[in-house]
Amino acid sequence: MPKMKTHSGTKKRFRLTGSGKVAYQKSGRRHILVHKSSKRMRRLRSTGIVSPQFEARLKKLIPYA
Repeated sequence: MPKMKTHSGTKKRFRLTGSGKVAYQKSGRRHILVHKSSKRMRRLRSTGIVSPQFEARLKKLIPYA
């Protein structure tokens, strides 16, 4: 049986945490930062965790992560 291929787009956007959850970096921190409030910027700094209903689908795309 050949190795499974990892989905390129998924490996760039998501990673697995130590406990096995799927984490991602929140969007909205690239440009036009002056107009965004400090509260909003602080929330965007933290990593997002994918909801359990999509977790299994993403784990199939990154089998060796």
